[in-house]
Amino acid sequence: MNMYQYDFRDKASLFPTSRTTSAAMSKTKETAANQLVLAYMIKQNRPYSVQDVFQNAGKDLGKTAVMKAMESLASEGKLKEKVYGKQKVYVADQSQYPAVNDAEIRSMDEKISQLQGRIELKQEEIRKLESELHKFNALVSTVDARAQLGQIYPEIEALKAKLGKLKEGRVLISKEDKDKVVKNREKYVKEWRKRKRTASDILNSILEGYPKTKKQLFEEIGVETDEDYNVKPPEL
Repeated sequence: MNMYQYDFRDKASLFPTSRTTSAAMSKTKETAANQLVLAYMIKQNRPYSVQDVFQNAGKDLGKTAVMKAMESLASEGKLKEKVYGKQKVYVADQSQYPAVNDAEIRSMDEKISQLQGRIELKQEEIRKLESELHKFNALVSTVDARAQLGQIYPEIEALKAKLGKLKEGRVLISKEDKDKVVKNREKYVKEWRKRKRTASDILNSILEGYPKTKKQLFEEIGVETDEDYNVKPPEL
């Protein structure tokens, strides 16, 4: 056979290096996945399912790779496996951690309690700031205020003209118009009272299952009542 001829019967002998490289790469990925999962489990030191680890730290690996890594680590004894029904839970081998005495546990409990207190204070500060922000958001902007002033000034001039006519003793409204105004007033006062009752019923229903005070509920959801502005529906 000359240098330009090729025996195709021997073609399989050309590819062992490729297959070996592929297997080595696969093994390297598995080892890297095992190391990543083990490092995460040791650092967290708490029970996790495959889904938990996948969501928290394994999205780049993929759920299948995380599952294989945890099962492999469990078979090696580096993770402990517990089965609850259909759910498997894994935790790092506790023998690798130093023993914690009662004094350290009490110290940690005290620290947790202090941190919880700080969290509650911060949450209260957040509620106050949100309430203050709600009030600022309810304020009229400069642009809107100027637009309203542009409408108010002509109304003032019209009212002044009307007042001048009233002082002269002129009749400015007919009986029909007056009756219409009274009827509309009764309609709107009834609607005001109806909506006030409806809102009160809704809020009272919420308060039945709300763990805090009525005032705190109103502040949290931004409720402003007639009483806050010293107003009430007029008598009919």
